[in-house]
Parts: sequence; C-alpha cells; structure tokens
Amino acid sequence: MTVHEKLGMANRLVELGVDILEAGFPIASEGDFEAVDAVSREFPWMQVAALGRACNLDIERAAAALKHAKRPRIHTFIATSDIHLKYKLKKSRQQVLEEACSAVELARGYTDDVEFSAEDATRTDIGYLEEISKAVVAAGARTVNLPDTTGYSVPSEHAEMIGHMVRVLGDTAIVSVHCHDDLGLAVANSIAAVQAGARQVECTINGIGERAGNAALEELVMAFQVRQDRLPFQTGIVTEHLYAASQHLASIITFGPQPNKAIVGENAFAHEAGIHQDGYLKERSTYEIIDPRSVGVPESRLVLGKHSGRHALHQRCQDLGFELDREELQDVYQRFTTLADRKKGVRNDEILSIVNHVVGERRHARVVASD
Repeated sequence: MTVHEKLGMANRLVELGVDILEAGFPIASEGDFEAVDAVSREFPWMQVAALGRACNLDIERAAAALKHAKRPRIHTFIATSDIHLKYKLKKSRQQVLEEACSAVELARGYTDDVEFSAEDATRTDIGYLEEISKAVVAAGARTVNLPDTTGYSVPSEHAEMIGHMVRVLGDTAIVSVHCHDDLGLAVANSIAAVQAGARQVECTINGIGERAGNAALEELVMAFQVRQDRLPFQTGIVTEHLYAASQHLASIITFGPQPNKAIVGENAFAHEAGIHQDGYLKERSTYEIIDPRSVGVPESRLVLGKHSGRHALHQRCQDLGFELDREELQDVYQRFTTLADRKKGVRNDEILSIVNHVVGERRHARVVASD
C-alpha cells in the first residue's frame, strides 16, 4: 500500500476499534517508514507499532519512525526453531537468545512498550522457547508473541503450547498469538490460544497475509460474539464496521475475499437452496446465526437458481409487484426452473419476463374462453 492508502485503511481500523495498529516495517522501505510516521501523527491517541528484526539498524529505524507517536510500540522478532536457526540464520541457540535480548534492551531505550516475537514458535523446542521468552521479558519485553509462522499447528496442540507458556510467564508479560492459515486453521488456532490464556491476537481484515493468509479478524470477533456461551471473551471491536472495513481493503488491493468467505463474503448472507429459503422466509434464525446488520451488511439476499423453491420465487414475485394465484405460480415456477437449469442464477428482469408471459397468456386464455 502507498502511504495514502495506509492512512485510509488505518482510519477504518480506528473506526473498527482495534487496540494496536501495526503500521509498517520501517527498515523495509522509505514508504513504510513514512507510513508509520503518518499514522502516528494522524491518530495520536492510538497505540502504533513498528516492526523490526532483532538487530540495531531495524530497532533504530523503527524508533525514528515512531518519533511522533504518543503511544509507540516497537515489535522485534527473530526465528527460534532449529530448522530456521540451521538453514536460515546459521546461528546457535545461544547467539539467537543474546541477539533477542540485546534487541529488546535497545528498544526499551526508546519506549516502555516492547513486543518480542519468536518466529516459528510452534516448531521450536519448548524448553528453548521457555528460556528465550523468560530472557526477553527480563530484558524488558511486555508482550511475548508466539507465532504459528507456517500454519503448522492444530487447535489442541496450539492450546497446549500456549497454555504452557502462559503458566511459565504468569503475570510478567502478555502472551500473544499470530497464526497463519496454511492448513485453514488460523482462526481455530487463535481461538484455542485465547481459551488457553493468550490475551492478544494478531489478525487481519479478510484474513490477508503471507501465503494462505492470517487469522481473519472478522471471524474471530464474531465467533466470540455469537458463542458467548462457549467463548466468554470481549473485544473492543465495533462489529457494525466490519463489512465497510472489508470493502475498503478490497478497493485498495484490487481484490476481495472469496464469495463464500465467512462474515464478509458476497454469499455470507445469501440463501439459494430451496429448503433454506423456505425456512429463512418463515423465521430468519433457522438459517442465520448472525444478523447481517450487526456486521454492517445491509440485508440478507435470496439467490434464485435451480435449487430455489416455490416459496422464495413467490416472495420475489411479490417483491416485484405481482400477486400470483396457485396455478400462475406453478406455471412461473416450471418456466423458472427450466431457465435456471441453463444458467447460474436468475435475474429479476428474467423473472419479470416469465411472469409477464404467464400472466399475459392466462389472461388471454380467459378472454378467449369467455368469448
């Protein structure tokens, strides 16, 4: 994103009520540096984070970008799994531990709010993960993030690991999670982590992110809201702004979520199957567990296609201004299903054409019969 685009998206996230805006990776480019600075100036009341690797140049660049932030956070990270140490970093565990602590100490010289991430935490030896987490907290980190960088974990395993680290760190730091969706489990793993004691979730609108993406903010938030009986957790998110934030992001990056994406997808509140449509028309809660208005979607949508039933078609005809008797509806329905078998979805103008033909033919037949 450009600086202007990041500012626009930040504004949507502020309206949404997110707690922390991670605005960029200042060492990566001049644009990212300017974006962190611009977001800090534009939203002085917000907690703004800048990302940096566990090295002096990154930390200093992040601190410079956050110079005008009233509530700055420096988020530093280094890989901790043996596979990353051996093949990527080519460093020992001791070297990585020392660099992590040095980076946190340097960051603390600029701000009291420092977050440390153990990249690839879910594939890191648990004993070493304990050691480095305790060490960075002693060095000044207030948040310890344990990413599932490759989306490798499964919920039961993830909850076990996070629960263990929550007990290890106690009240010395907030445990955070950052889940990727390589196995389609990012949201499930994030929820499992919260149930195990994590109190920060790093997530994204529409689930965008590296490779298969990250945990989708809108899915997490609505899972907590809808299932309070099983997930008694609160967020500060104003859910009515979820759809607008999703649409705004799509307009920036030029593509939106897949149509069947939960909460914000085009079909998330669309009903096509005849059994579903019949139940929905009788009582919305039969097939909708979320009021679309609660996430900013104007209304549900009945998609008329070959799986639709008479009830939905009759309702659509009424919406279009026609009150059909039983015989007329049956005739319209037969012609409708014949058309629907040949195409994906039937438009209102096509339904109108069918209705006009049926009504016209039947009226003409009645006139001829009376003559």
